[in-house]
Amino acid sequence: MSNHQPYSFFQSVERSFDKAASFTKWEKGLLEQIKACNSIYSMRFPVKMDDGRIEVIEAYRVQHSQHKSPCKGGIRFSDEVNQDEVMALASLMTYKCAIVNVPFGGGKGGIKINPKKYSVYELEKITRRYTSELVKKNFIGPGIDVPAPDYGTGEREMSWIVDTYASLKPGEIDAAGCVTGKPVTQGGVRGRKEATGLGVFYGIREVCNMQDVMEKLGLSTGVVGKTVIVQGLGNVGYHTAKFFRENGSKVIAIAEYEGAIYNANGLNEEEVFQHRKATGSILNFPGATNIAKSGDALEMECDILIPAALENVINGENAPRVKAKIIGEAANGPLTPEADEVFAKKGILVVPDMYLNAGGVTVSYFEWLKNLSHVRYGRMEKRFTENLNTKILTQLEELTGKTVSTAERNIILHGPEEVDLVHSGLEESMIAATREIMAIWKENPAIPDMRTAAYVCAINKVGTSYTELGIFP
Repeated sequence: MSNHQPYSFFQSVERSFDKAASFTKWEKGLLEQIKACNSIYSMRFPVKMDDGRIEVIEAYRVQHSQHKSPCKGGIRFSDEVNQDEVMALASLMTYKCAIVNVPFGGGKGGIKINPKKYSVYELEKITRRYTSELVKKNFIGPGIDVPAPDYGTGEREMSWIVDTYASLKPGEIDAAGCVTGKPVTQGGVRGRKEATGLGVFYGIREVCNMQDVMEKLGLSTGVVGKTVIVQGLGNVGYHTAKFFRENGSKVIAIAEYEGAIYNANGLNEEEVFQHRKATGSILNFPGATNIAKSGDALEMECDILIPAALENVINGENAPRVKAKIIGEAANGPLTPEADEVFAKKGILVVPDMYLNAGGVTVSYFEWLKNLSHVRYGRMEKRFTENLNTKILTQLEELTGKTVSTAERNIILHGPEEVDLVHSGLEESMIAATREIMAIWKENPAIPDMRTAAYVCAINKVGTSYTELGIFP
């Protein structure tokens, strides 16, 4: 939350939680336990910089809930990192994992630095020192707490973490499972890069396939022909735009901080990305109209609006001017609580971030399972499936005397590779979660919006876990 508002980011998460808690049957004490952050580790450690001076680094790791082990959540490198933000993000991870049925508790980490101001060697020293501090206090491990990338971190940092962990725990066979988002060569999983954007697409596609929901919004079912506006052309925005376009939707506008571009016939995100790489801006893209003020793109006519960049971009001030029928929160917290109220009144469907962008953690779960099983997905069954399909197809062709086209033949015979299985698992997770949230909302029409329904879903699952564990003496 921005500073002028009376409540912090963590308080605004608690506010959404309280709103949903009133629609559940759990007693007050249990709700307090679900809400609370179990463990907060705030640390300071010295690192020697390239010029010889010593800098004291401020860092955090929060374990919000241990109703399932291990805890899971990213590590961000940012000047803005503070304890409140890390606590808020850790609690969101608990609810996110519960909704998509990933058996982890929520966690989050942060190091208060601007990574652009440090050399690669300095960043490596900071990351490795942070990891060894976590090991010292038992705050990391494949069965304890499994970090992942977030703002300012990526595969490189994850490979430093796994190397440091393994060197401090010699002979631990599952060491690779201490962190996810690793390079594929270091035990990472294929399909992780596009996971969040693909999850956003699967989630919204499932909502668009629900006839009763679409009728209320005055839209036809399916994503074909729907107009989409995407804000942010980072990893998530880029892949979301790509999957919508490939599945027959029209991405009519793309917004970035320098401005936005519009083309009623649709834009190709890869061409826009290359244009921006070459010119430093998405503006003046061939065949598109420039929109000088980036925020104006959020207020244009469209079926589906995807804010995939910053938090709080749609607030009480501009929400009344938003014309989209469906808003898919690909970013974390792009709408303020005030905006939620405006959209609930206007009958605009907000598909909430808390589960819609859970593609990343879902695929991280698959990576963790891969590390524990010590075998890559598809290795055992790929050839078996291909051989079996070949036999079936040959038999059918002999019996009917007809042959299948080469393109169709390739699709039928194709045995699953790792990326196919990862995408399939992600699709299943997003469809099941969407249906579950919508069923809760339908059962209780007093629930004001889909976000509250998602929180109810999460609270019920965590509450059930706690009572079944019998951890209350």
